[in-house]
Amino acid sequence: MDRSHTFLIVGLGLLGGKYAQVLSGKGYRVTGIDTDESAVAYALEKEYICAGAARDFEALVQSADRVIFAVYPTALLEWVGRYGSLFAPGTLITDVSGVKRGVVGPVQAALPEGVEFIASHPMAGRETSGITHSAEVDFAPANFIITPTEQNTPAAIDWCRDLARALGFARISVLSPAEHDRMIGYVSQLCHAIAVCLMCASDNTELARYTGDSFRDLTRIARINDKMWAELFLWNKDNLIGEIDMFSASLAELRARLADGDRAGLEEMFRLSTKRREAFDKK
Repeated sequence: MDRSHTFLIVGLGLLGGKYAQVLSGKGYRVTGIDTDESAVAYALEKEYICAGAARDFEALVQSADRVIFAVYPTALLEWVGRYGSLFAPGTLITDVSGVKRGVVGPVQAALPEGVEFIASHPMAGRETSGITHSAEVDFAPANFIITPTEQNTPAAIDWCRDLARALGFARISVLSPAEHDRMIGYVSQLCHAIAVCLMCASDNTELARYTGDSFRDLTRIARINDKMWAELFLWNKDNLIGEIDMFSASLAELRARLADGDRAGLEEMFRLSTKRREAFDKK
């Protein structure tokens, strides 16, 4: 992490804004671009970036040494296809995307020679969105996943680790894009699918008067960015469908034990869930 380098954030939303805030706060030179002029203005006002633009941003792209894409997968592919030739040789690029297959390979193939894309995923999203909420994001307790391919150099992987540490992530892992998408289908996307279905299964408009913490905790992430999550679900639909089927089978097993009056069977499931949850409390 060389402070002589200029970081360009492409997409000044929740995570892009947080990256800009943290890096600028640590003395790095950070610029930013976004299609939303108000997001650029906010980032400039808060001094998250020292320069920014919503259009005519070619000079910012050409002067960047390190680039972070904080946009949806489809937007990332479209952007690189249109402007990727502007990157100077030696530029290192990463992203924050929640899916990797179908993204990493095409982006790497579209970039000019000498420009390297090393994909990563900060597991630090929130139910809120937009740069005005970026200060609420806390990287310290979150996981950071690097997803290299055979196209990546050891130097780029090391830089991505250094970036994660500079941002404040304590736990950094390395997975292949395919391994990442399988894992994320269970620990993230399935959880969001369950929360959405809990809210959609019945009219919950009066439940706020009566509910306890369990329902609030389970459905916190049901307040969801519809466009982003629809895209993420569809990009990873094979893995997510498999996880939904596995969860449905487990729920059906619980239902069967309940219908049979099988108290011992229910207690067995409860003991197993308690044992597995304890692993999180030890972290």
